Amino acid sequence: MAELLNGKELAEKMQAEIAAKVSELKEKAIHPGLVVLLVGEESASQVYVRNKERVAKAIGLYSKIKRYPSSISEKDLLAAIQTYNQDPTFHGILVQLPLPEHIDEEKILLAIDPQKDVDGFHPMNLGRLLTGNPDKIPCTPYGIMKLLEAYNIKIAGKQALVIGRSNIVGKPMAQLMLMNDATVTIAHSKTKNLPELARNADILVVAIGRGHFVTKEFIKKGAVVIDVGMNRDENGKLIGDVKFDEVAPLASYITPVPRGVGPMTITMLMYQTVMAAKVGE
Repeated sequence: MAELLNGKELAEKMQAEIAAKVSELKEKAIHPGLVVLLVGEESASQVYVRNKERVAKAIGLYSKIKRYPSSISEKDLLAAIQTYNQDPTFHGILVQLPLPEHIDEEKILLAIDPQKDVDGFHPMNLGRLLTGNPDKIPCTPYGIMKLLEAYNIKIAGKQALVIGRSNIVGKPMAQLMLMNDATVTIAHSKTKNLPELARNADILVVAIGRGHFVTKEFIKKGAVVIDVGMNRDENGKLIGDVKFDEVAPLASYITPVPRGVGPMTITMLMYQTVMAAKVGE
């Protein structure tokens, strides 16, 4: 049976370390600040933002949530971002995705000062990651790397398969694995013979957004399985992209859902905000 990669436990340990850094900075009259821009009433976004605020306050960050109606114009949202770019109170700016259809997501992400882009989604930060000189890194892949490191899971020389090709998880995850000397394949919904391909993977990262998509047919015995999925089943229960009960007996390590990758994502967001504030020491 697989050992659980307990993201919640590691996140709590790291948050205590981050809180200590915040205290040190406050002694130097630097108070790390994070502003979250939330557009509309999308329920999942509301939950994510509440969780971020709770953790930010617990570690001592100055945290502000700025709520806007879904009817806000792109021009007004860009103006709001510009205001926070110029406000020294905030070292991190996060625009909660997804945005309403009438707003160009790429234009919004481009508007954030790359130094305050603590989510790591600005094209400049993604470009730095691609060229092997990362600064701000997308938080979910960054959190996964910290989780693998904490459990002493070796990456170099391993076959890694990332299922999912988003700019938020799939592509940066593959790049981080590559930088750590894994041989990496990216797969997606249109990949042929996906279970067969997955059975070659020593490390399998699943971020496809489909509940219980990965079953035992996908798993090489002893593989490390990272489940990034956050889905609801027909009863409203939170489930991952991996069918945990089927896969866990075959894997060597596996992340649970919840208490796996999710807490690490928020932790890395806080870490990058504090690191952005440290630049001003």
